[in-house]
Amino acid sequence: MNVQSKASRYSPDFDMPVRGDPITAERYISKEWMDLETKNLWPKVWHLGAVIAEFEEPGDIVRHNFGKESVIMVKQEDGSIKAFYNACPHRGNRLILGEQAAVPRITCAYHSWTFDLDGTLAKVQDPDDFEGGSPCGKVHLSELRCDTWGPFVFWCMDDDVAPLHEWLAPFPERLKGYGVDNWVRVLKLSCDADFNWKIIRDNFNESYHLPTIHPELSTFINDGLPDTLFEMYPSGHNAMWMKGHQATTRVDYHTTEVPAPLDDVARAWDIDPADYNGHTGDLREAIIEAKRRLGPSRGFTNYENMSDQQLVDYFHCTLFPNLTLTMSPEQLQVLRTEPHPTDPEKCIFQHWCLYPPVEGMKEVVTPIGNEPLEHDAVVRHSVYGDGVSLGFVADQDLSIGTSQQQGLNSRGFKGCILPGQEKRIQRFHELLNDYVAGIEPTGKE
Repeated sequence: MNVQSKASRYSPDFDMPVRGDPITAERYISKEWMDLETKNLWPKVWHLGAVIAEFEEPGDIVRHNFGKESVIMVKQEDGSIKAFYNACPHRGNRLILGEQAAVPRITCAYHSWTFDLDGTLAKVQDPDDFEGGSPCGKVHLSELRCDTWGPFVFWCMDDDVAPLHEWLAPFPERLKGYGVDNWVRVLKLSCDADFNWKIIRDNFNESYHLPTIHPELSTFINDGLPDTLFEMYPSGHNAMWMKGHQATTRVDYHTTEVPAPLDDVARAWDIDPADYNGHTGDLREAIIEAKRRLGPSRGFTNYENMSDQQLVDYFHCTLFPNLTLTMSPEQLQVLRTEPHPTDPEKCIFQHWCLYPPVEGMKEVVTPIGNEPLEHDAVVRHSVYGDGVSLGFVADQDLSIGTSQQQGLNSRGFKGCILPGQEKRIQRFHELLNDYVAGIEPTGKE
């Protein structure tokens, strides 16, 4: 069993037991394991499908392909959004082939079966040629559950899964102060990658890699274990609070000059970084005060509802099984891996970035550089390794994926050996074990 190290700090209010199940390679490379996930895992969770801003008028459609499945979300005449399987009930043809559409009715390209926006069959060829009479008004697209939270649209395949806001707990309440409902998705990036979807999930369930994979973050994010708080919730979701606007305590930045880029951040809030040379850790509190004082006049109206911690820190939320929300006061990053339709050693990685709509602000600093503050200013899909950036930090995370996938295929790999700070990985895989076995997951007291 993996023993929790005393060096890592788990919240006494949000900690969960682990069993010590072995984490061996078959879950990353086996088609049989992939098939069990398709059968027993993916129908049992809510999936992020779109942002509300994509649905401006009735008939606006967003398609979400997931593995071999395809789902369409459709704005209704009353302003609500419904979700349907993207399959014609006639003979199974996919109805919507593009990622987005705007239509008065949904029409199958094969035999022109036509459906109202609510999924009801409205028109067919030769309606009198059916035993029992015309199927119009009697046949419907297969509907899925659909709900919204903040700026997001979610769908779920199973009627027994908890309602969305309950399933997301505790994040709707914990993130309420950020006021993300009207935030703008500026980046919508994705890529095909040559590793199993869980490799990046494991990566996002630990901070052990920050000093080695993201060393440049150490000058403005404190990744020291005594200063990082890990949380595990009964829902199966996890979180990590990291102090921002403060350099790491793993090395001595605190008795030196204020390091870059923390010095520029200080100047941006009218603080002279030289005043904090030799006690750089105190700069975090000074920036909190400056944001409280100057933020509203600069258009950051959401600051007033944030805690001091939210004004400067990073709240890394890992939702079981495959969705991550990284919150900072001026940016929400969505990072997700989804399974390849047929190959367990491949996946699709997605990276969205959302920003608060600050009056007068024309552009924002994104992980790929300055971009216009407008909906989907950058939308692109690539193949990882082709030189197209997914964001500088995301590129670093992805860089280890292929070599890890290759190593997992080695006869020499006998199973993961985890330090205490990676307990969230252990619990993730134990929940996964329960799901793929088709039993109610344990540890959800």
